Amino acid sequence: MATGCCGGHLRECSAEPAAGVAAFPGAAEVGLPSPPFTPAGPSAVRPRNRSRSSAARPQGDSRDVHAGIKSLYLTRSVKPKSNLGIESGIWLKIYSSCFQPKKTLWKMKSEQTESVSLGCAALHDRKPGYWKKEYIFKQIAVVKARVMQLVKPVDPYTGLPCKNKEAMKASGLSWIIVLKDKIGKEHVMEEANLSFKDTSVTMLWYSTDWPCLDILSTLKLFGVIPLLPDQSRARSKNGPRYRSLIAEYRLANLTEKSVEVGADKLVRLFCLNSGLVVGLWKVKNEIAFVMTSLHYHQLFERSTLGSATVKYALPPHKPLLDDVDPEYGLHDYSLHLDMHGRSCTYLCGTFKSLFCRKDDIADEYLKLTAVSLKDNTKHLPLIGTPSLSWETDVFKGNVKDCYVMDVTLLDEIGKPFWCFSAPVCMDLSSTASGLYDYMGHIYTTDYADSEGKVCVELVWLEETKEYFIVNLVLYLSTKKVNGWFGTNY
Repeated sequence: MATGCCGGHLRECSAEPAAGVAAFPGAAEVGLPSPPFTPAGPSAVRPRNRSRSSAARPQGDSRDVHAGIKSLYLTRSVKPKSNLGIESGIWLKIYSSCFQPKKTLWKMKSEQTESVSLGCAALHDRKPGYWKKEYIFKQIAVVKARVMQLVKPVDPYTGLPCKNKEAMKASGLSWIIVLKDKIGKEHVMEEANLSFKDTSVTMLWYSTDWPCLDILSTLKLFGVIPLLPDQSRARSKNGPRYRSLIAEYRLANLTEKSVEVGADKLVRLFCLNSGLVVGLWKVKNEIAFVMTSLHYHQLFERSTLGSATVKYALPPHKPLLDDVDPEYGLHDYSLHLDMHGRSCTYLCGTFKSLFCRKDDIADEYLKLTAVSLKDNTKHLPLIGTPSLSWETDVFKGNVKDCYVMDVTLLDEIGKPFWCFSAPVCMDLSSTASGLYDYMGHIYTTDYADSEGKVCVELVWLEETKEYFIVNLVLYLSTKKVNGWFGTNY
């Protein structure tokens, strides 16, 4: 049985892919050939003008389209061969009415199209399900071509696509979480509350019908796109959709094995690897909400090109070698930093020309200083008091001293080098401020993953009731730097 599609099982999509077309990661789920980022030829591109031709939208009998779509949910094992032949004829008519013909086979009058013979060469030369697969494949190619055109424009400050909202709307992309209990039953949570920022999108799921935490084993985050044309506009949950696995988390012993990043009067926040936050009610110790933040860098690839069981594997980076610059890979970094609490933004800044001297490489890390303790002219105030907002059907709240940090670090040619979006907390330091200009409590925020670390120091000014960033340092793994630039630091 096919997996990876919600809203229906595409068991019939099992015919072999067209000749010369490789299978893509999710082909096992929907039985489709690999859809590239752009269509294979001009015949798959939908006209952009409002008066669309017959190649852009079905013009035949709507009953044929409905019959074809309905067949997506039927299992082949219950269909006699004659019904399979009729179904192939229906999909042949739908395909021919949607896409311009390439061969003389398709040069027929409309009256002939309405009565395609089951004995024609197009049906006998192809296996059952071929035209259905071809139709869905080309519709996906059309959508992806339109989306990739939208994500091509890049913001010069962040190095990231600047039309993410438009691209998401055009593709019908959404995100779901699937919780699996210990007996294998899945609980799907759909309607995510989305909050878009400069470099990330934050998602919040809440419900009054969460399964009990004690019976849950895993939580999976998927990107979901519709398989049928124009389904993205209606955001229907009933049509067939394709899942792309983004992350998977273990929920067993959640409170013991994860980090508590904050709490208020009603909830406690626990952070799992890769930035997922689970909010638990203090009274019942059950799920109140689930929150995550995804960075825009390669977000569409991760959300659409994986499969229901395997995450999208990023293509290997090919270093651009330079044997002239003795400090190649140590200078001209650009940092874009966002600090927000889902609903409010506390800091949005860009730091240019960051560098590291060879003498400052220590413990397999490069040190990039964006804000220095010694240079008070670059100290930055935050707008408001950092907190992470949450909500459910009944309650709302803000967890103080907790926020989402979005880091986008670009290399010297403006390519994204290190990107993440993750919840972090502010910890009160035991040492008092030694700075003459700031006499107040010091707070620290630390983040670390396999590619680097971020260390932030903030001072609270009681007189003005505001935080100032007085120290901001990034540490880059030499392994990451050497692999990116082909160096040997």
